[in-house]
Amino acid sequence: MTKTDIASRVYNHTWKLDPIIRSLIDTDFYKLLMLQMIWKLYPDVHATFSLINRTTSVRLADDIDEQELRDQLDHARSLKLTKKEAIWLAGNTFYGRNQIFEPEFLNWLSTFQLPEYELTREDGQFVLHFHGRWVETSMWEIPALAIINELRSRAAMKHLGQFTLDVLYARAKAKMWAKVERLRTLPGLRISDFGTRRRHSFLWQRWCVEALKEGIGPAFTGTSNVKLAMDSDLEAVGTNAHELPMVAAALARNDAELAAAPYKVLQDWNRLYGGNLLIVLPDAFGTAHFLKHAPDWVADWTGFRPDSAPPIEGGEKIIDWWKSKGRDPKEKLLIFSDGLDVDAIIATYRHFEGRVRMSFGWGTNLTNDFAGCAPEENAGLKPISIVCKVIDANGRPAVKLSDNPRKATGEPEEVARYLRFFGSEDLVAQDVKV
Repeated sequence: MTKTDIASRVYNHTWKLDPIIRSLIDTDFYKLLMLQMIWKLYPDVHATFSLINRTTSVRLADDIDEQELRDQLDHARSLKLTKKEAIWLAGNTFYGRNQIFEPEFLNWLSTFQLPEYELTREDGQFVLHFHGRWVETSMWEIPALAIINELRSRAAMKHLGQFTLDVLYARAKAKMWAKVERLRTLPGLRISDFGTRRRHSFLWQRWCVEALKEGIGPAFTGTSNVKLAMDSDLEAVGTNAHELPMVAAALARNDAELAAAPYKVLQDWNRLYGGNLLIVLPDAFGTAHFLKHAPDWVADWTGFRPDSAPPIEGGEKIIDWWKSKGRDPKEKLLIFSDGLDVDAIIATYRHFEGRVRMSFGWGTNLTNDFAGCAPEENAGLKPISIVCKVIDANGRPAVKLSDNPRKATGEPEEVARYLRFFGSEDLVAQDVKV
């Protein structure tokens, strides 16, 4: 792959539009896996996704030019799957399986384009909604976040000179490589790139992926970014996300269906994929409730991804649950992915080494860590906690509780109702940085 001089590219903007999203598959792999399930099982469900900036002190609409945002969103809407991308998706092996995507689904995807958006401003923030069929609006989540984050980065660097940019990126590269040198001391480490949604930029994510590929070799197991996986000959990694149980719960017609929702989507997933894709995401409505009421067959799945609890604490609870079900944790997999930095990865690795199989999904602190790199303090280069979540399904409000109440999303009265129903056991409020 040709290496790009990122500083020169940033400095020498002479074209009308430098696209942030360059491909429909510049997205996370789990989006395509979930999309096929939605296309197959929920084709008529409507869902709204909305931008949520948890870092309310950062006034995005003051930092980012609205017309630039509209231009980037409009460009993303113009993209379609290319012939090369379609052939790669159809012919590549994912998780040891050939033709994981059905031909009929790929035929549908070949004509797909992102639907319309609704953009306004309110009190210094962008109000960005995507309304329509779930199978269409779901695909906005990753590009919308990537666009917002890169436009913020561009705004922060707009007035920097070329030598200042050279220094900025040189320091960021050295900082990144120092992380690589620490990680490659861990034997048997398995780590992948989960950094698309809150990346500094596409070019920087690509540089980080290439650095990991060279720097830690086989310990780097792949990237969640489908385009980068294709371009860099890497494994595309990822399974499913919170939107599946969130929508299933929103559609529930009674308490029995609400209680069953987190497990129903797992049954649907198993019927569609099975095998190496059987990873449980337990925290949509609290891990404690999920484990307490989980059917025995959940213990036979490959592993868990404790996404919002502290990694060591969350991992220990899942290991205890496996033992209570008579399963050997050494044969299971824990995937850690929430706000990880190198210190957390190393501490978690050492804590669980030899007790369970581990993998790490490294996100924002991989692809958007410029702290201390700018010659002068630049708040615009500091990552923020921003998400794009489903907020309703067929007109009914959707909720995510999480193991961290500060990451909960949904209308306050609905969040309160879910807390009464699912309980608040083991929910611990923690600062949300990314």
